[in-house]
Amino acid sequence: MLEALQLPFMQRALMAGVLVGAIASYLGVFIVQRRLSFLGDGLAHAAFAGVALGLLLGIQPLYVAVPFAVAVALAITWVRERTSLGEDTTIGVFFAFSVALGVLFMSMRQGYTADALSYIFGSILTVAWPDLLAVVILGVLTLLLLPLWGRWAYATFERELALADRLPVLRQDYLMAALIAVVTVMSVKVVGIVLIAAFLVIPAATSRMLSPTFARMTLWAVLIGVATSLLGLLLSYHLDTPSGATIVLMQVGLFLLASLLRQK
Repeated sequence: MLEALQLPFMQRALMAGVLVGAIASYLGVFIVQRRLSFLGDGLAHAAFAGVALGLLLGIQPLYVAVPFAVAVALAITWVRERTSLGEDTTIGVFFAFSVALGVLFMSMRQGYTADALSYIFGSILTVAWPDLLAVVILGVLTLLLLPLWGRWAYATFERELALADRLPVLRQDYLMAALIAVVTVMSVKVVGIVLIAAFLVIPAATSRMLSPTFARMTLWAVLIGVATSLLGLLLSYHLDTPSGATIVLMQVGLFLLASLLRQK
């Protein structure tokens, strides 16, 4: 165990895993409580389309994926606010749109596709210092927005009252959607497009079953996200298994355990 912790790539992977686990789980409580769990999948596939476009144009993929995913997140919020369509329907439309664009862009690109696969499946053990710096900046941004937790929680549970109190609920919805999009894209290099939705949903869903209040749910979600990232990463190192998949399987194991405890 100590030998693994002395390896530079393990140190970078642990720091990235802890930060991504904490940030994604923190935002995940709002996603789960607002019944927007499909949003993580939708934005992850928007990131896929942005990455594919970046690779096609020969530009750093994340430079394209971040604004693309933010635009999709804002569009989802706009359509959801201005139509009678359900959240799942709205997200499903943009999900299909993003996947179709991603496949189209990839089909137009000739040659080696291993770089695209690295974004789809991720590899936390190959996190470089620039990737870690990007996640740290994301963590600082999330901390700066931490004072909004109370307003976001109020709008989550009492949306009509928040609107009646003249709180800027719609503006905060757009801000939260944009933040979730940025977190999704910046975490893709670490855990991959396929698994980032699990980081956004499973720790929050587990903590919801264990917590009587939203504040405790938030705290437990962050703790579960951090703990499963640490333990899953160390377990994957010793068992020589894919790190992202090992972390998610550990999260699912905790979710099943919480489900059993909830039934008692």
